[in-house]
Amino acid sequence: MIAPLRVLRCLALVAVAVTLMAACGSADGPGGRAAVPIGGESGSELAERQVLRRGNGAEPQSLDPHKSEGVPESNLQRDLYEGLTSSGADGEIVPGVAESWEISEDGLLYTFRLRDNARWSNGDPVTAADFEYSLRRSVDPATLSNYGIILHPILNAADVIAGALPPEELGVRAVDTLTLEITLGAPTPYFLGVLAHSAAFPVHRATVETYGDRWARPGRLVSNGAFQLEDWVVQSHIHLLRNPHYWDADTVRLDEVWYYPIENQSTELQRYRANELDMTYDLPFRQLRWIRDNLPDELVISDYLGVYYYGLNVTREPFQDNPALRQALYLAINRERLTSQVTGAGEIPAYGYVPAVRGYVQQTPEWATWTQAEREAEARQLYAEAGYSVEEPLRLQILYNTHENHRTIAVAISSMWNEVLGIQTELVNEEWKVYLETRRSKQTTQVFRAGWIGDYNDAFSFAELMHSTSAMNDSGWDHAPYDALLARAAAERDPAQRADYLQAAERELLREMPLIPVYFYVTKRVVKPWVGGYRPHIQDYIYSRDLYILKH
Repeated sequence: MIAPLRVLRCLALVAVAVTLMAACGSADGPGGRAAVPIGGESGSELAERQVLRRGNGAEPQSLDPHKSEGVPESNLQRDLYEGLTSSGADGEIVPGVAESWEISEDGLLYTFRLRDNARWSNGDPVTAADFEYSLRRSVDPATLSNYGIILHPILNAADVIAGALPPEELGVRAVDTLTLEITLGAPTPYFLGVLAHSAAFPVHRATVETYGDRWARPGRLVSNGAFQLEDWVVQSHIHLLRNPHYWDADTVRLDEVWYYPIENQSTELQRYRANELDMTYDLPFRQLRWIRDNLPDELVISDYLGVYYYGLNVTREPFQDNPALRQALYLAINRERLTSQVTGAGEIPAYGYVPAVRGYVQQTPEWATWTQAEREAEARQLYAEAGYSVEEPLRLQILYNTHENHRTIAVAISSMWNEVLGIQTELVNEEWKVYLETRRSKQTTQVFRAGWIGDYNDAFSFAELMHSTSAMNDSGWDHAPYDALLARAAAERDPAQRADYLQAAERELLREMPLIPVYFYVTKRVVKPWVGGYRPHIQDYIYSRDLYILKH
């Protein structure tokens, strides 16, 4: 009798387990996926809780839009702030705080009319005086902004940045509460795109002056975007709440956005698969094949206006006054093998520096048409001319910010340099903020990982980075012919002639080789099927205000 009783008990337990599994299955399907229709029966029903969870790469430097420079910071700042203009889904310029603008016939005077319902997150009105103050602050040397150079088109900006003129001499003027005038030094066809950049975002003057350098913190930060800062726990998360005072708040469906700094892409993917994230910042190269096979409907790969490159510190040995060595390293990289076997997401091998942008012919050196064997043969000859050999090899240190994919690329490139030239390398990784400071100091760096995403869809966004006065020219390259060509391009009104100057400038850069282009980016991430409103963007501007969560 004992045995049958045990069997009955076991059957009862199995029945309970099956019931529980069925109950669980009604909520979650395979891999944590929802078994109920996404968006409910209609396919468009919204979830009761409108909460978005985004992976965001590195811990941000700062939430002060005039002091930061990285993509993780920009993602957050586009949610917190809004400039005079914004960027539409296709990269086109659309109104932001300015509802309209007029441009004078000579292209020098821009007159902006601000929205009368634009508000800061504390309810204060956003005024023309806020933009006058903020643009002056962005170029003021006392702000220590590395991005002030992007505002160079504004009259007197270069002299203010250099300390030759006070910020009050910048060509901006609040005509009245809702009218702002900006005067340029020369016609600048991409200027409206500049105003959508964080360097041109407004900051709340009273808050900045009250708290000084510590104003951009929870409980203090006042912003004018679709969201406001609720909490920031370093190396854990940044929590944003919907800003009820935003001028277009009625169209914003998300109530909360959580940003997570996750530097390891495999860890980020694991958290995504565990439903702890709704979208990732990036994806690990090594798992792209698995993702394509298992999450094809969630994988999003799209064009991205950016270049991945290695910067060379030309202010010290071994690269100072040694273009032959710089060219040898360029030639020894097998870009086709790297993009097909290592990255594998559709990246384009980069033999030039500027990606495909409007009104510009991409430039490449003659080596781009050679076979890889021919390039490597030339690399060995140049390496020998520079004074190195297999017996007396060059020893290099490659610096990169902590990131699984950056390490993968560094390992691949160091292997190529060793295989072709016998170079011995040491890989050094640093946390994002430390890495940026190390690069900028130019004291110890030799080779450093870098990338540049266009701040607007124009070749000048890439060209100005390498100007001798650019605060982000971490190679330390100072080349008068290059600077002169950029000056001509900035003053040129004819689009074709302007493009000629910029193309000539890139040829100078590729001849001198202060940096080594590796590939042109694509964006790659996975996005949950219940995230509505997601559309790829050429600059990867994914505004949380456009997104929503479907019922699932």
